[in-house]
Amino acid sequence: MILIVGLGNPGKKYAETRHNVGFMAIKNISDKFDIKNVDKDCESLIAKGEINNNKVLLAQPLTYMNRSGRAVKKLADKYDINLDNIIVIYDDLDLPAGKLRIKKSGSSGGHKGLQSIMDHFDTNQIKRIRIGIGRPIDLEITDYVLQQFNNEQKKEINKVFESIDKIILELLNNGASSAMNKFN
Repeated sequence: MILIVGLGNPGKKYAETRHNVGFMAIKNISDKFDIKNVDKDCESLIAKGEINNNKVLLAQPLTYMNRSGRAVKKLADKYDINLDNIIVIYDDLDLPAGKLRIKKSGSSGGHKGLQSIMDHFDTNQIKRIRIGIGRPIDLEITDYVLQQFNNEQKKEINKVFESIDKIILELLNNGASSAMNKFN
């Protein structure tokens, strides 16, 4: 089974904020692949389905961003999912809005949600899709990430979501190196 995790914060207050781009990506993936059976398990909203003959578990941790690792580790343990079969999707301040980068490993880059996952698994070898949200010029980072996208940024983010199915298929079918070559 493949675990695809989108990072964000639960609740309507955060639903369309920049920090919830991982949750938005999971919603888009579930729509594109018609995976609709949402349930609650291991401190997460989950949906089980198939993508191109691969069993997948889509997850949105409900632990709030900075404690995402706790929920992801519980899911991996309960569903016996190997670390190589986990893909994490999250926001990145260091990329312009709508740009993305796929990586197989590396530091958290200061992202507390990814760092939490790395701490719970004791490794930096985690496949990830970083979706750019841009960096604020005149706002504190916390205020910026908890605001909604402006119209221009929303257009750029929607372009990522239009191709998220192709990115996931490439990761599942041909691996991270191929996806990095094709989409980075």
